[in-house]
Amino acid sequence: MLLVTPRFAFLLTLAAVVVATTLGPMTTLTIANKDISPDGFSRSATVVNGIHPGPVIAVTKGDRLRVNVVNQLTDSVQERGTSVHWHGILQKGTSPMDGTAGVTQCPIAPNSSFQYSFSADVAGTYWYHSHLGNQYCDGLRGALIVYDKNDPHKDLYDKTTIITLTEWYHIPAPTIQGIAFADSTLINGLGRYPGGPKTNLAVVNVQKGKRYRFRIFAMSCEPNFTFSVDGHNLTVIEADSKETECKTVNRVQLFAGQRYSAVLNANQPVDNYWIRALPNTGGNGLNTTFAGGLNSAILRYKGAPVADPTTSQQTQNDKLLETDLHPLNHPVAPGRSTPDGADYVFNVTMGFDEEAFTWTMNGVQFTAPDVPVLLQILSGAHTAQELLPKGSFLVVERNKTVQINFPSGLIGGPHPFHLHGHSFNVVRSADSGRFNFMNPVQRDTVNVGNTEGDFVSIRFRTDNPGPWILHCHIDFHLVNGLALVIAEATEDVSPLNPPLSDNYNQLCPTWNAFSAEEKNLSN
Repeated sequence: MLLVTPRFAFLLTLAAVVVATTLGPMTTLTIANKDISPDGFSRSATVVNGIHPGPVIAVTKGDRLRVNVVNQLTDSVQERGTSVHWHGILQKGTSPMDGTAGVTQCPIAPNSSFQYSFSADVAGTYWYHSHLGNQYCDGLRGALIVYDKNDPHKDLYDKTTIITLTEWYHIPAPTIQGIAFADSTLINGLGRYPGGPKTNLAVVNVQKGKRYRFRIFAMSCEPNFTFSVDGHNLTVIEADSKETECKTVNRVQLFAGQRYSAVLNANQPVDNYWIRALPNTGGNGLNTTFAGGLNSAILRYKGAPVADPTTSQQTQNDKLLETDLHPLNHPVAPGRSTPDGADYVFNVTMGFDEEAFTWTMNGVQFTAPDVPVLLQILSGAHTAQELLPKGSFLVVERNKTVQINFPSGLIGGPHPFHLHGHSFNVVRSADSGRFNFMNPVQRDTVNVGNTEGDFVSIRFRTDNPGPWILHCHIDFHLVNGLALVIAEATEDVSPLNPPLSDNYNQLCPTWNAFSAEEKNLSN
């Protein structure tokens, strides 16, 4: 059921969101443990307001969000602290609200709360998730939509709906050792696992003749998904909150952290059709089959019987290529149109220690410091040499163009890298072998590719002072070190702009009063 306050009444002509609850800009998220069985296997999870995925937060461009996060976690096997990161929200002028434990804040301790306050300045498709250890793998994740009354694509669709793609584990994430192999794929929170019961699958209801904007989220901790709907094309109009020129395909690959909006025209005969999300990894052959409804949900036309589909996947594979996406607005990348045409060009290195199962960037395993980086900066540390953890920083000045080159082909990939505080232009996409400075896609999470000897390049302007983490969004890789922090214009970061609340200033003392056993950190 969609709960709508008067301020969202205008959205009813656009939205038919398939979720249990929708929250507005002033709300509370209560984080607690609860036994759930989304695929028929019951286990304790970390849920938001009693559900997984968490409730959708739907706001309008320009709204001020005030979200009170209450920590009621009790499970001694899972993380006891928490934080909430607003993935894709740039937090311009509000870096303390970024929600990254160890970088912009201390965790929210058990039996405590913290109110996040920030503006929704840019319309688009976002999501929220824990940024402490690998907590979001146990359930703390949900959709965040910023609607725009002047959406440039509004004439292309009649309704909108949300489709979340996650993997699910039958054991708590902190207990997973080595390579993580998911037990099932969940679409809108429901799924089946190999050898498990024939549980209910998620149903996306459509009406013949209507056009639907699917906001598709890869909320996974490890796998990427190839998404398709039998018998239907998908016209992509947005990537990671940035409007794109239209591109029609029949398959879309989403890496962990990425989002796409794609328009589906319900123009086929009234029937049931398989929605498919094949992961690239999974246990018990999960990543190779749709048998018995694995990796699947149902697109059901109004008037169709209540039954599993009998449709087949399209034989022609017309998959979206990142290089086919071009921004609707401001297409030209910053800097000069040459491979070294930025003020800063960083060639990052990445490594993996198979014996220790740890990851490094620029030869250093990132470990979140006890004193958050933001507080270190506010206390006077500004250079890489002064900041902890040592060696895990890139220091850049304000109003410069930064280019970061990522090597492709690292073991455990393809790795999706997410940058906080910025969207960026992907001036060289994975497996493309070429640069594009005129109209490269803009996004905040990029696949750095699996081709040895190749590389991926991103560019952005340093217009947002603060410490911003750059990390692999395979969460098990982040926890084991695959990250660094960009210390941007640190001299412009001030405790008075924005002012730090008493609530914020109490986070560290309250958290530090807990013992290591009580915190139960997975990293």
